[in-house]
Amino acid sequence: MPVTPPEASDQPDPRRRILIVDDHPMLRRGLAALIESVPDLTVCGEAATRTAALEAIRANPPDLVIVDLMLGDSHGLDLVKDLKIRHPGMPALVLSMHDEALYAERSLRAGARGYVTKQELDDTLLMAIQRVLAGDIYMSGKLQARLAAHFVAGPTPETGATCEGLSDRELEVFRLIGQGRGTRQIAEALHLSIKTIESHREHLKQKLRLASGVELVHRATQWVEHELAG
Repeated sequence: MPVTPPEASDQPDPRRRILIVDDHPMLRRGLAALIESVPDLTVCGEAATRTAALEAIRANPPDLVIVDLMLGDSHGLDLVKDLKIRHPGMPALVLSMHDEALYAERSLRAGARGYVTKQELDDTLLMAIQRVLAGDIYMSGKLQARLAAHFVAGPTPETGATCEGLSDRELEVFRLIGQGRGTRQIAEALHLSIKTIESHREHLKQKLRLASGVELVHRATQWVEHELAG
């Protein structure tokens, strides 16, 4: 009696689909291996830039996008904002090397559903992924306490003299200044006019209470060095 071969299953893959957006191939591979180790998760794509990420989302929509803040063609916050506008039902989880004290609140304001530092991979990242996929927001205990303290204390006069008082774009310009880039280089990197960058530099000096462009470069350089050391 002939054996009838089993029919191919028409059931969709029940696993939740993750898109990884990071400009470091080795890290993407490590993240993919970590995610694939969980039975109900799968990596549906990888991208190194904001442009490639948006194309990947159009071609193969994921259930969650993991976004690094420093991408090849833009800042990760720009991609998070894009997702909020173009794909409002698609959650983003920011994974970054930067201290959450400065970037976590910005990420949440931009539309991210959570923030994890790259020092907290493995269990912390997997827990954050599951929580965001469940419709919740992931925040570390330290960040929750910080936000609660801000809520209770309200705005303080000192905020304007720190990097916390800068807009997302101003912070990005400040970071590029600290990397040694000139006005024209920053304008090209951010696809903005030289006049706009010059305006940002003036606003940075005012907000950080700096008297000159030399002081601005010095302060920005110190900040970048501190970020790299952290």
